[in-house]
Amino acid sequence: MSRHPSYGKASKSEKKRNVLKRFERIDILRKIGKWKDGESKKVTGLPKTPVK
Repeated sequence: MSRHPSYGKASKSEKKRNVLKRFERIDILRKIGKWKDGESKKVTGLPKTPVK
């Protein structure tokens, strides 16, 4: 029995996401120099980051 095409392919899960998790955004901010450790522990209000 074959799979229905709507299930997609296995490589589809490797698709680039357009929404980052908080820790991913902080890592990017550290790399570009806009985040200092211990600076802010707020959950909201992080600056925007460029897409990977």
